[in-house]
Amino acid sequence: MRVLVPGPLRSYTNDAATVTVAGDTLADVVGELDRRYPGIRFRIVDEHGRIRQHIKFFVNGIQARDLSPHLTADDEVMIVCALTGG
Repeated sequence: MRVLVPGPLRSYTNDAATVTVAGDTLADVVGELDRRYPGIRFRIVDEHGRIRQHIKFFVNGIQARDLSPHLTADDEVMIVCALTGG
């Protein structure tokens, strides 16, 4: 499936804005991303396997609240980084 990678994470994907990975669940996709792009998982998922507070995942435009959604090869996953600062 197609994964849209936000600018702040593209240093992990060799500046690729879109990558194609396989997986049955969102957790599988994150695992595959980390296998191919070591270190990216830690930026988007915490030590307890939860999506980090400043990261949002959208599957076909619908926000995923955790990594459990089942996916198909035709799905599109978008990773969004929230802007923070003061």
